[in-house]
Amino acid sequence: MTTRFELPESLLDDVKQYLGITWNDESTDKKISGFIASGMVYLNGKYGEAADYTVDGLPRTLLMEYVRYLRDSALDVFENNYQSMILAMQTERAVNSYVEKTVQTEV
Repeated sequence: MTTRFELPESLLDDVKQYLGITWNDESTDKKISGFIASGMVYLNGKYGEAADYTVDGLPRTLLMEYVRYLRDSALDVFENNYQSMILAMQTERAVNSYVEKTVQTEV
């Protein structure tokens, strides 16, 4: 499980840039790191395993939005607003898993 102290390298900076946070402040970094860790736990639960938030794709996009909603005290509407993207992320993972298993079976 990822904690706010074990975030992937550069993820904090990427999220801060996405949110328009241009200053360096230990308190802000700690708060945003906690939001990121919380989002990763939530989205990994929806994804079914640990997702890679360092590469472009649905998990990363959803994480950025999760943190934005949490920072803006609007987390209560996040899942409703992003339900289709969450389902698309789950479907993409299921398809990739199926393809991987099929390729392994054929070899």
